Amino acid sequence: MNEKLEFAERLRKAMLSAGYEARPAVLEKGFNSRYWGRSVSFQAVSRWLRGEAIPSQDKLQVLAEWLKVEPHALRYGEEAALSIREKRKQWEEALDYGEREAIEQYLSLPAPQRKIVREVISAFAQVYSGKNP
Repeated sequence: MNEKLEFAERLRKAMLSAGYEARPAVLEKGFNSRYWGRSVSFQAVSRWLRGEAIPSQDKLQVLAEWLKVEPHALRYGEEAALSIREKRKQWEEALDYGEREAIEQYLSLPAPQRKIVREVISAFAQVYSGKNP
């Protein structure tokens, strides 16, 4: 099965699990009542349900919120979403308080300063790993 057909299957299952019929008219009305951008046509949502197209990321976010599923699980499947959650959990557990605080401080910096910090960290990493830039 290809990626678009797999997405269509996940979308149909998510609609049914949320209590909606997996029909284009239902999807069009439900989606457009929640989407802040330009309305999506009946043909477009039909293509999603038939496995001919995958919506853009902003539309996936709206679908996932409406159908109460994780966007990543809707787009790529539950196995991929579980893998990401597990990796995030492992990464977070490996950090101590000071490292978390440093990351939060880094994220609060303006973009130009974050770039400088990344360059400094990269320079240290190259020196300590024996690689030369």
